[in-house]
This record gives sequence, C-alpha cells and structure tokens, in this order.
Amino acid sequence: MRGERREQGFTLIELLIVIAIIGILAAIAIPLYRAQMVRAKVTEVTYSMSHVASAIAQYYLSEGRFPVSNMNSGAIIKNSLGIGVPVGAKYIAAARVDGNTGVITFGIQGTNDASVDGTRLVLSPSTDSQGAIIWTWNGAGGLPTAYIPKK
Repeated sequence: MRGERREQGFTLIELLIVIAIIGILAAIAIPLYRAQMVRAKVTEVTYSMSHVASAIAQYYLSEGRFPVSNMNSGAIIKNSLGIGVPVGAKYIAAARVDGNTGVITFGIQGTNDASVDGTRLVLSPSTDSQGAIIWTWNGAGGLPTAYIPKK
C-alpha cells in the first residue's frame, strides 16, 4: 500500500465536459439577456407614452374631443398637456400627438438593437359606445412584435 499513489483531480475529459456545459449555458443566456435589456429600454418609452395618453384622456373627458392641434415635439406636448417627454435624452427619438385623432407616436433610439432603433411605437385611442377611451398599441417602421405591449 505504501508504494501505491492515487492521483487526485479531474481528468481532461471531465474538464472538457464542464467547459462545454458552461459554453452551452452562455450561448443560451447571453441572447436572452440582450433581449431583456432591449425590452427594458422600450418599456421606458411605453411608460412615457402612457403618461401622455393619460393627459389626452383627461383632455378628452373634459372637452369631449381630442386636442385640435398637432404636437410634434416634447416641448409642445409639455406646453399643451403639462407632461414632460424626454425627447432625445435616452430612448425617445421623437414624440408626436395627432390633434385630430389623439394618436401618440414615439420614435425609438439608443437600444443598441438594429431591429428596434429607428422604429416607432404607436398608441391609438378609440372610444366605445359609452365614451370610454380604449388604447391600442402597435408598431411602425418594422418594430418587432415582441417589443409591442399587449395592452
């Protein structure tokens, strides 16, 4: 027994298997992480749009109509509705509210995803038979449906 030595440690095959498993997990996790990061950035855009939608809904409820003038910039939206829109700051490239229809359109930038940057997110109002506003999200300019809010 004295002359017998037992080697301790991992064999080359065991190390290669561990490295392969780590590689597979990374190949799955990194794209999912990137997609979640883009989704979080688009969520900031939808959050700002929701504030503008609330202000338009209040205007509609008090006046019985949508604002009659178009609002083509964050400054005009702030002056007209009292809602600040950080156009050009991070993820919002442009902001527009159609005065006749109440449709809100925001351009998206800075997400570091070529399929999202340069597209637009649109929030369209419609009224039901009792005068309540129903908002519908959709994309424009090729925005992937994965980044369009469901409701």
